[in-house]
Amino acid sequence: MMKTLKYIKYPALFALALMSLTSCEDVIDLDTADGPSQLVVDGWLNNQPGEQVITLSWSQSYFNNSAPKPVLGAVVTVTDDKGKVYKFEDADGDGKYTWGKTTADTLGHVGRTYSLKVVNGTDTFTAQSELKRVPTVDSVVYRHEKWPFEPDKGPREGFVASFYARDLEGVGDTYWIKPVIRGKAVVDKGANISIAYDAAFGAGAPSDGLIFILPLRESITTDSLYSAGAEIGVELHSITYEAFEFLKQVSEQAQNGGLFATPIANVRSNVLNADPKGPKALGFFSASAVSRKETVIDPEKARPDND
Repeated sequence: MMKTLKYIKYPALFALALMSLTSCEDVIDLDTADGPSQLVVDGWLNNQPGEQVITLSWSQSYFNNSAPKPVLGAVVTVTDDKGKVYKFEDADGDGKYTWGKTTADTLGHVGRTYSLKVVNGTDTFTAQSELKRVPTVDSVVYRHEKWPFEPDKGPREGFVASFYARDLEGVGDTYWIKPVIRGKAVVDKGANISIAYDAAFGAGAPSDGLIFILPLRESITTDSLYSAGAEIGVELHSITYEAFEFLKQVSEQAQNGGLFATPIANVRSNVLNADPKGPKALGFFSASAVSRKETVIDPEKARPDND
């Protein structure tokens, strides 16, 4: 297929060394070949009651902006370390394989290990994840803020929300922090992924057993300030270190751009083909325990500062 890429030569910025350059735009046509489609697994299970979903789709070329095609007709099961089998079914034929319907249906339990098996045609894919512990969220608070400029999105004046929780003692706990808006956990783009190693960003900080640091606490305020009356909150998901590294790389790829950008590459998956010579899979399978807290912003109860 033929794609058009635009490369911009910028005006001179470094005095004599670049004085000969002028601002212009060159259009270069590249004939890029499509690679083979790969199975993509989006399977993030948890210990909450109700429906659990594993989405299967086909990968597509980087320049293809259409919706991914679902993988249909696969056999999807999850088995825990005590031998209980959970069968996921694609009832609507849209690639979303589900298990559980009522609040009496609970799949995840802390301390258990869960194994995924996907049989699609002649290929069998597997993955495994331990469901780790998660601390209790103590509270969700907010403070008034007024930007000194007009933001690209949302109001200039509003509220910054944050949460308070303490990392569990024992080095190496990892978490995914998700903002909750109007009762639903929302992570709408990779750049907004917020993850923690103990109570900080990574293993280099001695933060075991501490309250989560301020940037992590305020990461539930993403692209804009909240308004009075907004229903906001947080979900704290326990994840394995492997999932932590996967999400870290997804976030880095989502923010990868500019003059010094590195080449785009697929993030390594934990989903493996039983046949080492068979097609590889993309995506991730994970099991999490969830701690959740919500509130409604009342200007009268806003905190005056970052304390």
